[in-house]
Amino acid sequence: MTTDIRQIGERIKGLRDAINLSPGEMAHRLEVDTDDYLQFEAGEKDISVSFLQRIEREFNVDLGTLMFGTEPRMNAYFITRKDKGVSVERVSAYKYQSLTSGFTNNVAEIFVVTVEPKPLDIDFYQNIHAGQEFNMVLEGSMMLHINGKNLVLEEGDSIYFDSSLPHGMKALNDKPVKFLAVILYP
Repeated sequence: MTTDIRQIGERIKGLRDAINLSPGEMAHRLEVDTDDYLQFEAGEKDISVSFLQRIEREFNVDLGTLMFGTEPRMNAYFITRKDKGVSVERVSAYKYQSLTSGFTNNVAEIFVVTVEPKPLDIDFYQNIHAGQEFNMVLEGSMMLHINGKNLVLEEGDSIYFDSSLPHGMKALNDKPVKFLAVILYP
């Protein structure tokens, strides 16, 4: 696992310590198995956006704080300069650059996501989270797997979908793909 995953796990553990819950109590509140929860906390298991959103809703903690360790500060506007967004490698081969990490009370999270190529026989990283999602390919091409269907998106293509359906992305043509991802909360 990457250092970023470990740092997210440390922030989750810090939250648990701050609210004085045992790992079992925290796992119960988040509706996950205690062993899985402890692996998240230790940075030994990939942490999905849906799990982080569950923490956000349950404990009123900003998603950006969990992912990037930054506290939102702006409530009128927030500018992210080119290639200056806070970045994290949440799961292997996926790099997220937040474009909204400094804004408070977001109704959406916006990321530039870069996915490194992997052999096509590797399973898609499956993600499920409440709300809706918009993706637009900025560079390269990707296969988007949504609820059992494979869709190919090329540079300039976009898709809007129900993110509560299982979904995952793969870079195609042995090249990284970079896309804009907008996650809208219900």
